[in-house]
Amino acid sequence: QVQLVESGGGLVQAGGSLRLSCAASGSILNIHAMGWYRQAPGKQRELVATITSGGSTNYAESVKGRFTISRDDAKNTAYLQMNSLKPEDTALYYCNARLYSRIGVIVDYWGQGTQVTVSS
Repeated sequence: QVQLVESGGGLVQAGGSLRLSCAASGSILNIHAMGWYRQAPGKQRELVATITSGGSTNYAESVKGRFTISRDDAKNTAYLQMNSLKPEDTALYYCNARLYSRIGVIVDYWGQGTQVTVSS
């Protein structure tokens, strides 16, 4: 089993910053990629940022230049540094980990979510 534990969410004023962390633990053989997704009330879950084992990153257009994703492979942890936050960034943020199974299949795991609220 694999567990993802997120932390770092909270309430911040517009223009402020937050740093989210996602620690993966359990039966981890190899991590293909980790990422962050978010879901606002009444909206579908959307990609925020991803980072592969090789360090390649991908960002949603709405967060480019403001958010930075990184990872510490030794700790199996991914981070999301969020700067210049806007009220529209308010959402439940979910960590995702794409892990290789023993037979080489990639399996998705999700955290429980951490709330980010940006006040205007």
